[in-house]
Amino acid sequence: MILKSVELSNFRNYETLQMQFDKGTNILYGDNAQGKTNVLESVYVSGTTKSHRGSKDKELIRFGCDEAHIRTIVEKNGLDYQIDMHIKKNRSKGIAINKLPIKKAADLFGILNLVLFSPEDLNMIKNGPAERRRFLDFELCQLDKVYLHYLSKYNKVLNQRNKLLKDIPFHPSLKDTLPVWNLQLLECGRNVILARQKFVNQLNEIVYEIHKKISGGREALLIKYEPDASPEELEQKLQNCQERDLKLGTTNVGPHRDDLSFLIGDIDIRKFGSQGQQRTSALSLKLSEIELVKRSVHETPVLLLDDVLSELDSSRQNFLLNSIHDIQTVITCTGLDEFVKNRFQINQVFRVMEGHVLKIN
Repeated sequence: MILKSVELSNFRNYETLQMQFDKGTNILYGDNAQGKTNVLESVYVSGTTKSHRGSKDKELIRFGCDEAHIRTIVEKNGLDYQIDMHIKKNRSKGIAINKLPIKKAADLFGILNLVLFSPEDLNMIKNGPAERRRFLDFELCQLDKVYLHYLSKYNKVLNQRNKLLKDIPFHPSLKDTLPVWNLQLLECGRNVILARQKFVNQLNEIVYEIHKKISGGREALLIKYEPDASPEELEQKLQNCQERDLKLGTTNVGPHRDDLSFLIGDIDIRKFGSQGQQRTSALSLKLSEIELVKRSVHETPVLLLDDVLSELDSSRQNFLLNSIHDIQTVITCTGLDEFVKNRFQINQVFRVMEGHVLKIN
């Protein structure tokens, strides 16, 4: 899989931009707040419909404008795909693949497989469970359209059920409709839990060896899936919690409360690990994502590294850079020193200044 080009119009701080990428390593360097991350964000939006920074659509549009456009060309299995995205302030974004409009985001997923690694990812292990669920969901949605279907439906049913729980105190007769939403929640929830469990099992097969190499054989990492309820328990737990749900006006049981734990030996490094252990584990996790995509879809994903090298010490930098020599990579950084020090092969360099990108070589 190769990201060939991106073309922007009124996206973030870019009035217009056209970039051609090398199939090897592409470096975007420049001072902070010049627009390096915005380029990566545009690519990420093209592959997923969402910003990795959690930004709303209207925040992606250049100040003073009403809409933005992204056009991305991707080569996959020897064929070119053109992804056009029309982002609007007050309406849903329009998406077309090879100039044919699509109605569902599910039709986009899997065309451009991405792995993004940012400084925020280094803190995923010590931060809250919402970030770890986001990691699970993003990877699974790229790899499994059935999971995307069940997760999307689960989230819609969950929102409807929560609305109903808030309305019931004012309209008690609505309580009779609660079993209908419970059944839908159970069906989707069980499928989400089973897919997450399978994914974590597959991930563990890969992450163990990678982490062992990074830690010089000193540590063995195990990722443990912690479902709020197993598929078998979900129905009973939902029933047991119904009065509490009615009292609080929200659903207190289900996969929207799942988590992951990261164990080195018997130590849960979310709570008791050093910063070094947490960062090494996060790096192992990202490198495992790459391998998992390769195995699942038989394609090498595009790797986006957003200013992450400055957050790693030299040994972790070396391991990361040595691990990605055969992957198309787009890297943002403030300078080229780290690459010179590591004698890392650079195929293409761009200088980013105030919303303008200049190709250096």
